[in-house]
Amino acid sequence: MSQQYLSSEIISNLSSLSLKARLLVEGLIVGMHKSPYHGFSVEFSEHRLYNPGDEIRNIDWKIWGKTDKYFVKEYEEETNLLSHIILDQSASMSYSSSNISKLDYAKTLAASLAYLMLKQQDGVGLTLFDSKIRSSIPPKSKSNHINSLFKIMEDIIPGPDTNIGDILHISAESIKKRGLVIIISDFFDDLESIISGIKHYRYKGNEVILFHILDDQELKLDFNERTQFIDLETNETITTDPWHIRAAYKAGIQQFCNDLKINCRKNKVDYTLIDTSQPIEIALFDYLLKRKNIVN
Repeated sequence: MSQQYLSSEIISNLSSLSLKARLLVEGLIVGMHKSPYHGFSVEFSEHRLYNPGDEIRNIDWKIWGKTDKYFVKEYEEETNLLSHIILDQSASMSYSSSNISKLDYAKTLAASLAYLMLKQQDGVGLTLFDSKIRSSIPPKSKSNHINSLFKIMEDIIPGPDTNIGDILHISAESIKKRGLVIIISDFFDDLESIISGIKHYRYKGNEVILFHILDDQELKLDFNERTQFIDLETNETITTDPWHIRAAYKAGIQQFCNDLKINCRKNKVDYTLIDTSQPIEIALFDYLLKRKNIVN
């Protein structure tokens, strides 16, 4: 079944994360005849003697002609791309002003990206964090790996507060081979520490994509009556008339998003701001365009 026959609202209401991801991805790539991206090019490493079970296509026939022995070419990378999805599960991600929270939106996006990458035979791993790294699965490209990723995302319980900068540094240090890092978060933390963590990934040669997930109300503050606001991570509260602070608030959140975007550009990091009222396939399509532009 293709997602093109299902509305985004229907998909968001499905209970199965794996079904959501499969419907979104299959709908997005229907009609495609080739991969929109190919990952990093593999580089020749060395020759070794042919062993039964080796790919015949890797035999170096020129050496066979000279030595009458079969040698195969070995390459440095076995998969097209090693990808790491870094997903924020902190308390602030549980906020929702509609029928889908930021965390549910982010989980569906992460699951869809993982499914898409594994279909392209790329390796994909997953890290979940709040104030600490709660789970970390290294990249694999086996088809059954997706079930492990779906299971761990299905069982997410929002954590307490967040500490994005330190988490990014720890995660970056754990990555031994360059790859693609996809960070999905509301990025409600100190901007300077976030950028420092992102630079760590770039220093180690990784490509980085940020998906900045915010609720529509977090961008607009479009409340029409006196409202009590609760910080989901500290439980601090404030009661105010939103129309009195709306202009200043919108200017502040816009400035924060712009500063994050500008710093990403300075460090050659792709940045996409998405509010949860947008269809998830827009984020997926944006990802495909970025990957296509990188390799073309």
